[in-house]
Amino acid sequence: MSDHDGAPRPTRGERVASVLDRRLPLSKAGKEFLRKAFPDHWSFLLGEVALYSLVVLVVTGVYLTFYFHPAMTESPYTGSYEPLHGVRVSEAYSSVLHISFDVRGGLLIRQIHHWGALVFLAAIGVHLLRVFFTGAFRRPREVNWTIGVTMFMLALLEGFCGYSLPDDLLSGTGLRTADGIMLSIPVVGTYLSFFVFGGQYPGEEIIPRLYVAHILLLPGLLLALVGVHLTFVVYHKHTQWARPGRTNRNVIGKPLFPQYTTKSLGLLLTLGGVLTLMSALIQINPIWEVGPYRTDHVSLDAQPDWYVGFLEGALRLMPAAETNFAGHTIVWEVFLPGVVLPALLFAVLYTYPFFERWITGPTPERHLCDRPRNQPTRTALGASAVTFYVVLLLAGGQDVLALVFRIPVEMVTYTLRAGLFVLPFLVYHATKRACLGLQAADRRSLLHGSTRAEVRRTSAGGYQDARSLLPGDDVYRILVREEPRPRAHGTEVWRWFRKHRIRNALSRWYYGKRVALPATDWQRARIEAVRAAPSEAEESERS
Repeated sequence: MSDHDGAPRPTRGERVASVLDRRLPLSKAGKEFLRKAFPDHWSFLLGEVALYSLVVLVVTGVYLTFYFHPAMTESPYTGSYEPLHGVRVSEAYSSVLHISFDVRGGLLIRQIHHWGALVFLAAIGVHLLRVFFTGAFRRPREVNWTIGVTMFMLALLEGFCGYSLPDDLLSGTGLRTADGIMLSIPVVGTYLSFFVFGGQYPGEEIIPRLYVAHILLLPGLLLALVGVHLTFVVYHKHTQWARPGRTNRNVIGKPLFPQYTTKSLGLLLTLGGVLTLMSALIQINPIWEVGPYRTDHVSLDAQPDWYVGFLEGALRLMPAAETNFAGHTIVWEVFLPGVVLPALLFAVLYTYPFFERWITGPTPERHLCDRPRNQPTRTALGASAVTFYVVLLLAGGQDVLALVFRIPVEMVTYTLRAGLFVLPFLVYHATKRACLGLQAADRRSLLHGSTRAEVRRTSAGGYQDARSLLPGDDVYRILVREEPRPRAHGTEVWRWFRKHRIRNALSRWYYGKRVALPATDWQRARIEAVRAAPSEAEESERS
C-alpha cells in the first residue's frame, strides 16, 4: 500500500518503532551501543567463556529440572540399574539414576551440566587472575572487582549445592563435612546447623532446600550481578593493552555489531561443542558406582570437585587441636581451615584494590593494562597466592598421591605442610626477581636492539650476533608503563610525630624496586600524554 503521493505507507512495526523512538531515545542509544568498541585480545575472552558457560548451565539445568525430584523419602530401588535393585535409596538419588539410564539424552545433558559448572568456575577464577595481574581492578573499576569476587563466591556456593543434590555417597560426605564446619563455629554453630538442615543432621529438608537455592536463589543473584557487571564494563569502557594509538582516553577495537558479535557467537558455539564432546567421551560423577548416601558409610578415594578441593586440603593438613573456653569447645582443626581460611581469602580479594590505592595515593582513572613484569610485587604476590592454593588442592587428594606414588600418607602430609609455608615464600622471591630480570631485558632491548639470525665479524677478528633496532610498536609497548613512586608524605624530618609511617613503608616495599628504562625527553612527553587520564586531558585543554 502507498499514500496518495506514491510513497509507501509505513508498516505497523515501523509505526510502533517510530512512536517508541519519539518517547524513548532507542535509536540513538542503540546505535551508540552497537558501535561500542571492544579490544581484540585473547585474554579478554576469559570473561566471555565464564558468561557462556553460565548460559550452558542455565539451558541444561532447565532440562534437568523436568526430571529431578528433590525429596529424601526412601524406598527400594526398582529402576533400570539392576545392581541396586532392592536397595533403599532416596527419591533424589533414584531420579538422578532415572535421568542417567532412562531419559533419552539424560546422561549427556547431566554431564554437560557438570562439566559446564567446572569450566564456569575455572573461567571466573582465571578471569579474576587476569584482572589482578594486569591491574584492571584500579580506579574506576574497584566496584566492578567486588562484584566479580561476589559472583565467584556465589558460583562456589552454587556449585556445591548442585554437587550435593544427587544424594550419593560422595555428595553426602561433602554435606557431612559442611555440617562439621558449621558445628565448629563457637556458640552459634549448633544453631546454624539445625537451621540449615532443619533439625538433626541429616534430616529430610536439606536436599529440597539446596534445590531451591540451586535453581532459584543463587542463579537469580548471579544473573542480576552479571547484568550489573556488564553494565559497568560498558559504562567504564574496556581496558586495553598499550599499543600505538591506544591511550588512557580511548578504546580501539572491533565494534560490538557485527564484528565482535560474530566472534563472540563463534566462541559460544565452540564452547558448547567442546563441553558436549567432553561429556560424550569423559565420564564424570558416576553416582551408581558409589551408591546412595548412608551416614554410617565412608567412601575411600573421595575428593570433591576442584573448586572446593582447597578447603578439603586445608582440613587434611591442619593438625588436631582444640580448646575448652567458658564451657565451649573450639575445634581449631576444623574452625581455622573451614571458617577462618575462606573468610580471610575473600576478605583479601575484596580489599586488595583499596589496599593498593591506599599505598599508591590519589590517582586518576587508569584504562591501560599493566604488563605483569612492570609491577613485580603485585605479580609476585599473585604467584605466591596461586602456589598456596595449589598446595592446598594437592593436599585434598593426599591419600590418592600416597597410593599412586606408593609413599606413606604421613610423609605426604608432612611434606605438604612444609610446602604450604615454604613454597609461597620461594615463589614470591623467584617471581619478583624474574619480573626485574624481564625489565632489565627490556632495557637492553631498548639500548642495543634485538638479535637477528645473523653473525657478524668485528674489526678485532671476533664474532657477534647482529642486532637491529626494535620496531616502534615494541618500543611503545615497553615504554608506556605506570611508574608510581613510593609515598613519603607525613614522615618529613621536621615533624614531631611522623604519621603514615606504616603506609609509606608498605609503599616503599611495593614500589621500591624497578629497572629504569632509557627514554628521550620527547618520548617521556609522549608517554605522559598517552597515560593522561580523561580528566587531566580536559583540564589541559581548558588551560
